[in-house]
Amino acid sequence: MTGPHLSLTQIRNRLILTARAVLRDHRPGPDGHCRICRILDCRLSTAARDVLDAAAACRPVSPGRQASSAGP
Repeated sequence: MTGPHLSLTQIRNRLILTARAVLRDHRPGPDGHCRICRILDCRLSTAARDVLDAAAACRPVSPGRQASSAGP
């Protein structure tokens, strides 16, 4: 559980760590089936990949690299 004192970056990092742990546990075996769920297309690993894709798409911008509103 996350507390109200965590920053958005910290929450994002926790989501990434959790998604990586899920992918580690639910990776396919030699036969292509999930080792935990025993199915070919594991929905949990798909959801974890979606979380990682979403986290990569919304990378936080550091204060020194923010785009200015003024034109060139």
